[in-house]
Amino acid sequence: MRKKISRISRGESDADDINLTPMLDVVFIMLIFFIVTATFIKQSGINVLRPEAQTSEQKPTVALLVAISPAGDIWIDKKRVDPNSVRSHIERLHAENPKGGLVVQADRKSNNEKLMVVLNAARAAGLREVAISTENN
Repeated sequence: MRKKISRISRGESDADDINLTPMLDVVFIMLIFFIVTATFIKQSGINVLRPEAQTSEQKPTVALLVAISPAGDIWIDKKRVDPNSVRSHIERLHAENPKGGLVVQADRKSNNEKLMVVLNAARAAGLREVAISTENN
């Protein structure tokens, strides 16, 4: 009883307490907004030295990223892929995100035969937006 009397005599009430709930609600809503609108960088799994080009364009939407190493290994989604199964991997990834296109990162020293394997697999899978990544001069 003595505690209540001292609070009342000092003029304090429960309304003077700081309520953090509205601030936490705003913080969580902002966090959800930034997670939903974030763009994630696609990586092929290996670093390649891309060939230089005089003219190039930036592609806004990239759904698939395929890399070809100097030794001729094909990498999709950070995994080395057999040339015979490239089409199935491209079809699966394209089904997950049908809006974007395919970008091939072929190393300068890679074989054109492996590049043609990837391009033919993309055509057979029905992709129309296919680009080859280059370095700007």
